[in-house]
Amino acid sequence: MLVENNVALQALNTFGIAARAQRLSRLRSEADLAGFMASPEWATPSSAAPVFVLGGGSNLVITGDIKALVLKVDIPGKRLVEETPKGWLVEAGAGENWHDFVAWTLAQGWPGLENMALIPGTVGASPVQNIGAYGVELQDRFHSLDAIDLHTGKSFTLDAAQCGFGYRDSVFKHTPSDRRSFGLAGRALITRVRFLLPKPWKPVLGYLDLERKMAETGNHAPDAQQIFDWIVAIRRAKLPDPAVIGNAGSFFKNPTVTPDQCADIIAREPKVVHYPMADGSIKLAAGWLIDACGWKGKSVGNAAVYEKQALVLVNRGGPAHPCTGGEVMTLAKAIQTSVYERFGIRLEPEPVVV
Repeated sequence: MLVENNVALQALNTFGIAARAQRLSRLRSEADLAGFMASPEWATPSSAAPVFVLGGGSNLVITGDIKALVLKVDIPGKRLVEETPKGWLVEAGAGENWHDFVAWTLAQGWPGLENMALIPGTVGASPVQNIGAYGVELQDRFHSLDAIDLHTGKSFTLDAAQCGFGYRDSVFKHTPSDRRSFGLAGRALITRVRFLLPKPWKPVLGYLDLERKMAETGNHAPDAQQIFDWIVAIRRAKLPDPAVIGNAGSFFKNPTVTPDQCADIIAREPKVVHYPMADGSIKLAAGWLIDACGWKGKSVGNAAVYEKQALVLVNRGGPAHPCTGGEVMTLAKAIQTSVYERFGIRLEPEPVVV
């Protein structure tokens, strides 16, 4: 596994932010990392020079050059592990493109991931964020994953309970607060992920955009491929293509409130978009809150709020004059302040900021 020096990162993050990595290695197999960690070049990660694991760069805001050793995860591979009466157990390498993997499972006749079509990023990053869309989260289809401990070089396997999944959250986003806790941020490198796609397949259709598609087409019993196609069309109509306009997808998490808090907001803002959750809480649409505060289309330098979807921040400068990470975060903080002052809601960013 070769170490490259002074590597440009603009093409390796979907926001298109210009920055450099002092050192970067491309990881194409578990053996690559094992060999590298056994070599004299390997420096034990420390607070001064930690390792930074990079997948597709789709959930990332870079605010400066990265001094850490960047491990770019490119591990390939897709396979059916086994088929049982309960479902299909499917595995993918951490470097596989998520959307391509979803399309591949459907092409093989294994439905279950279609609602998460067109989410940017890699398979290896999907458990970190517990990605989700249109009523399905990764944890709903997750079986287990393999990872390598960057401190010891040992491999290990985690099931869903050990991953500590929450809303856009997992054990991989937290550092240990004491010896008893199990935070793995900066320590675990995910190599392979397995999904259990259940039998019998049942469509998940409880979102307004999907209900509109059923009404428009007259198809009220869509198969998994039809749902996939609809969601691709919906997302392309609402969200900018990172290959055309740099962005990191949805920038803020949808906040959850109690029924009483929601009732108070509805009394002041009757049109607020909200969804009841299974646990009794209410999820509010962050994009609606941002739009209501007048941010759609506004900018700070070359960072802007996308005019078609206020939940997305974009790079208006393009490759030649890209926005900086500082501009993105200044804009994000201004939005947070505005939403809090009007609604009393604190928006939490989704992307990793480095």
